[in-house]
Amino acid sequence: MTNDTADREYLKLKKLLVIILFSFIGVFSYFFLDILRYADISANTDQEIFVVVPPGQRFSLTSEQLHQAGIIKNPYKFRLLARIKGHDKKIKAGEYRLSSAMSPNEILDIMAKGKVFLCKLTLPEGYDLHQIASTVAKLGLGSEKEFLAAATDTDFIHEKGINAWTFEGYLFPDTYYFPKGVTAKKMISTLVSRFWSVFTPEWKEQAEKLKLSVHQVVTLASIIEKETGVAAERPVISSVFHNRLKKRMRLQSDPTVIYGIKDFNGNITRKHLKTLTPYNTYKIKGLPPGPIANPGAESIKSALWPADTSYLYFVSKKDSTHKFSKTLKDHNRAVRKYQLSK
Repeated sequence: MTNDTADREYLKLKKLLVIILFSFIGVFSYFFLDILRYADISANTDQEIFVVVPPGQRFSLTSEQLHQAGIIKNPYKFRLLARIKGHDKKIKAGEYRLSSAMSPNEILDIMAKGKVFLCKLTLPEGYDLHQIASTVAKLGLGSEKEFLAAATDTDFIHEKGINAWTFEGYLFPDTYYFPKGVTAKKMISTLVSRFWSVFTPEWKEQAEKLKLSVHQVVTLASIIEKETGVAAERPVISSVFHNRLKKRMRLQSDPTVIYGIKDFNGNITRKHLKTLTPYNTYKIKGLPPGPIANPGAESIKSALWPADTSYLYFVSKKDSTHKFSKTLKDHNRAVRKYQLSK
């Protein structure tokens, strides 16, 4: 073979390699641009669903799951995009609220950052342990049984700095946000942390001035919470209980009696009032052994700073307010007027 022939063959080969290279670059560029276009185009519907990604699930299964749910159109392109972005190994387990109106880029960013769906847990003032456990279960955040087991775990309770046998009174009423799969202990820890953030050092000093422990303050606050129909009456109701405690009179609070009744049907009777339980303040002297509900900040403040009154009695006027009295004679008169009259 002459040198001229060899040169021509070399040039042909070089030209072929250049063509192949540019063809490869062209094909690669086409697919790369196609993936980039795909990344910002939603499935063009407005379907919203919840997607649960179990721990350890392969990304290929996750992409197929999203495709089957109608959230993405092309699982192959979705996997390729995730690999390009480096997100295929970063998807966090959990429950996600996703929409087919979201672009693949948005979906990947949400799942790679672990922006799981959070359930809104709102706990009203005055809820007790069983009501809170029921609310948790209805939201799908766990079972009542698991929550109550954690709420009565004495080692866990003492670990949180509480000298009691349940968390009753320390699960602060507020609105919280938790992901599905959260443990009962994690929820309780959050609620208790909120309590301690509210119960300030100033409040602890005031409790010491009253010669009451934090537990006694919370117990009294829980009774005030359950007795109060109108917020403005809290300090006055508190004053009644403080005055009775000073005079060593029984508190005679119906809500404490009810708390000590198993399977209470909503109708308190004379028999209930006469039955001795640790919470029947018609039978025991002083405060019951622990809170009967979870009080809010205003009830705790009222327990710490009662109004300055000489009242020893109050009776419901059946309009959410109460008639307060200083003497038993006046109280009996109020009972006849507001409770016994037709």
